[in-house]
Amino acid sequence: MFKTPFHLVEFSPWPLLSSLALTSMPLGLIYYLRFNYWVLLLFGMLLTAFIAYLWWRDIIRESTYQGYHTTYVVSGIKLGVMLFIVSEVCFFFAFFWAYFHSSLAPAIEVGSVWPPMGITTLPTFSVPLLNTSVLLLSGVSVTWAHHAIEEGKLKSATSGLLVTVLLGLYFLFLQFGEYKETSFSIADSVYGSTFFMATGFHGMHVLVGATFLLICLIRLMLYHFNKSHHVGFLAAAWYWHFVDVVWLFLYVSIYWWGS
Repeated sequence: MFKTPFHLVEFSPWPLLSSLALTSMPLGLIYYLRFNYWVLLLFGMLLTAFIAYLWWRDIIRESTYQGYHTTYVVSGIKLGVMLFIVSEVCFFFAFFWAYFHSSLAPAIEVGSVWPPMGITTLPTFSVPLLNTSVLLLSGVSVTWAHHAIEEGKLKSATSGLLVTVLLGLYFLFLQFGEYKETSFSIADSVYGSTFFMATGFHGMHVLVGATFLLICLIRLMLYHFNKSHHVGFLAAAWYWHFVDVVWLFLYVSIYWWGS
């Protein structure tokens, strides 16, 4: 058997099982919206969370305790995270394309105006601006945690990461309140569809990013990270910065220009 600097992982059931769990979530959401049947959605969410825990456990064991994540492996992981973020950029590009396609040349069915007739948009400089400030502050705090880890100041890094997670959860709380106050729904013309699809998927990404950072916070408190070994945190921080940048584009295009 030839030795290579790369870590060839063991056979794992988690990719297949997680794909099945993730598939049940959108199907469950459709059943919930159409038939008020929530069992499949709840099952998919719980199963996804459980598989994520087991998968994270295996990766932490390989990297922290077994030492399989060499510099070559870390380089591959960083490249994989970058490509994943590029795929996420393409994902959100589709929503922006739909929004600008509909808004720059409004169809006759929506009154040939934008926002469409009958749509009362959310105030630009109230909760959306506060949400922007919250996410920008969270970007500062996660950078603070990053530099603290690189300097070996784990207590300072823990504080910065805790602030970031709390700001992410506060953002979701504000967005939930904003959704409750909207005078339109996802069924109200193309404006409602593009608004809730773009901002809703961004909110889901904030939830995922906050979960990543919460796991990193727990690992930081368990002394899994040091100056030279913190690629898990680095991936979560890159993802969080991506979420921040997407929100800036959403705020400028939908909340400010689109109103």
